[in-house]
Amino acid sequence: MEHEGEVRARDGGLTFVAKSQLLSGDDVARALKRMAHEIVERNHDSTALSLIGLQTGGVPFAERLASLLGDVAGERPALGLLDVSFYRDDLTLNPVPASSRTTIDHDLTGRTVVVVDDVLFTGRTIRAALNALSDWGRPGSVQLAVMIDRGHRELPIRPDFVGKNLPTSRDEAILATLDGVWIGAKGRPE
Repeated sequence: MEHEGEVRARDGGLTFVAKSQLLSGDDVARALKRMAHEIVERNHDSTALSLIGLQTGGVPFAERLASLLGDVAGERPALGLLDVSFYRDDLTLNPVPASSRTTIDHDLTGRTVVVVDDVLFTGRTIRAALNALSDWGRPGSVQLAVMIDRGHRELPIRPDFVGKNLPTSRDEAILATLDGVWIGAKGRPE
């Protein structure tokens, strides 16, 4: 992955131009390890735990957290992937990614579900995720884990587990991956 210049973003046709790297891959790994310990401390029964990674940015973080939770708790939690595209309130502004899909092979009823995403911004994606989860059962509780909380909430949603709080301006963009976190700008390619 390139760390400077144009980096192809996951949003159709948009580019991400990195200004600077805020967290290294080692920083991200340490944050995820801490988050895994916090999840275990709060949820003592790892057999009733389900991690649900939001397509597309939350998936690698959910997969890594599931692995870390297996190391910490002794048992890897159930893992699923959730595409919230059709539950969003801005479907006309953001095209549906072609490669996204929902893969949840277990009933969520009564389970503790930890929704995992890369960046928390307005909270609208999480609202869509909460609506989508109801199609897969009635969880006993839902918690939220995000790598980056950048503020600017438009809905009353807050994360339970945060890798790093990074206050930003509304004009800035954040790209969070397992390789690091960058701040920059999004725009249409010229």
